[in-house]
Amino acid sequence: MSVGRTMSRALAPVKAHATLVSFRLPKNWRSDPMTGNWERKLGLIVPSWNTVMEYEVQRMAGPTMSAHSVRIPHTADTEENLLGLATRAPEVAKLLAHAKVHVIGYGCTAGGFLKGPEGDRKTGAEIAEATGIPAATSATAIADALRAVGARRVGVASPYAAWLNERVRRFLEADGFEVVAIQGLGTEAHATITLERVEALAAEVNRPEAQAIFISCSNFRTLEIIESLERRFGKPVVTSNASTMWKMLRVIGDKRAIPGAGRLFREA
Repeated sequence: MSVGRTMSRALAPVKAHATLVSFRLPKNWRSDPMTGNWERKLGLIVPSWNTVMEYEVQRMAGPTMSAHSVRIPHTADTEENLLGLATRAPEVAKLLAHAKVHVIGYGCTAGGFLKGPEGDRKTGAEIAEATGIPAATSATAIADALRAVGARRVGVASPYAAWLNERVRRFLEADGFEVVAIQGLGTEAHATITLERVEALAAEVNRPEAQAIFISCSNFRTLEIIESLERRFGKPVVTSNASTMWKMLRVIGDKRAIPGAGRLFREA
């Protein structure tokens, strides 16, 4: 098969698997000049190669919330690079303060896992201290989301190489979870993976003893399949971007549900 055909298949659009938030304005919505017409302005810190997080967060945000991002240079998943993202995040976050966002989400899941539970929580605290704005980090948001849906035993799917999956395992186990299965794709081309392949990968780690499935990576497209996987497996499916969105809203006291984004938003 030619390279062109292979890439076309990988990048081909797929039908939506869930009904996400409507882009029709609610009847009681009113323009607010103090917030730029949006109920919430969401700030995101993303690795520069990430092309999925902003897309998924804005889809969840719908018409009454807006997403605004800053990028940190990142072109390879080495330990040094991933840890460097967290080091730079508090300073970069100050740019989001210029936009007067209501909350900031740090969107490098793998970098947070490398720092461990305490280290990742420290990153979130440093972002909040540097900006004066509440902050959430992806790795900590995932752990909080798993607890919120009542899961202690989890199956983990990711696009990562084996060494990085091992660090995911260490993080989760250090935070009180049991990883009953973990499988990666061994690729850094995270954003090019089709939804069908992600579904198949999630099925590979769905064990009877797993109380939830966690799909890792903020650059791994998952939003359209969360609901269908939950119906198929009969258990919660937690993802990096949905967890981060959930945590960003909850830390500012916003309890809204996001249609199509999974049981997490309905149950917690």
